[in-house]
Amino acid sequence: AWDIEEIDIRKEQETVTKIQAVRPAMVINLAGYTDVDGCELNEQETFGVNADGMRHIALGAKQCGAKAIYLSTDYVFDGKKKAPYLEGDPPNPLNIYGRSKWKGEQSILELAEDGLIIRTQWLYGRYGRNFVTTILRHAKEKEVLSIVNDQVGSPTYTVDLSKAISELIRKKASGIFHVTNSGFCSWYDFGRTVLRFSGMEAVNVIPISSEDLDRKAVRPSYSVLSTQKLKQVIGIELRPWSEAVKEFLSIQPDNGKST
Repeated sequence: AWDIEEIDIRKEQETVTKIQAVRPAMVINLAGYTDVDGCELNEQETFGVNADGMRHIALGAKQCGAKAIYLSTDYVFDGKKKAPYLEGDPPNPLNIYGRSKWKGEQSILELAEDGLIIRTQWLYGRYGRNFVTTILRHAKEKEVLSIVNDQVGSPTYTVDLSKAISELIRKKASGIFHVTNSGFCSWYDFGRTVLRFSGMEAVNVIPISSEDLDRKAVRPSYSVLSTQKLKQVIGIELRPWSEAVKEFLSIQPDNGKST
């Protein structure tokens, strides 16, 4: 795998040349500018990585016959449907991040005949910053936590996501798939569940509105993704999000508990 220091996917010739030199069977694009609020201040950089980068990868993959795989987001939708979004529902992103990811999707659909697009959301796992570890850290540092209660989605454990992607690859799937753990909740409910499983339910948590945060990027209020297509293809539904969170917390060094 290439890291950011080894390849600049914003540069077409560099990206295509490196892919052709390796001639892989598939290319999975995990690179992304994912700071949703930061994207509002860096539109050119955001599209350079999330949209142009995917186009360059798709071009390289096409020229050597490799399968291209792209991780996308629930933020391609506007949240107005009030029912789980299907893969065929028309995107209407509310922010620059969502627009850049949608453009990346369009590139892979245009250039890669058997390309695979994975839309997912609310990711957490062992590596990198995520909501779960942030909530646990704040719970140890602050007396009161304020968490948004008017955005609804499906928390997704990266371990379960990777297993589902592996199954889709094994099944030679192509097109768009929604992949999340089953069930849905608000960020507030998610946070309370994390604290409960960590033995920190006594922490004072206050529900707030998105407007209270005054963020630069608008988020969809309801972006639950239907995973029925995934279930039809791989034969199983990912476990409930709360079960996945419980497992994740159980393998943390301190089990998430305050000391």
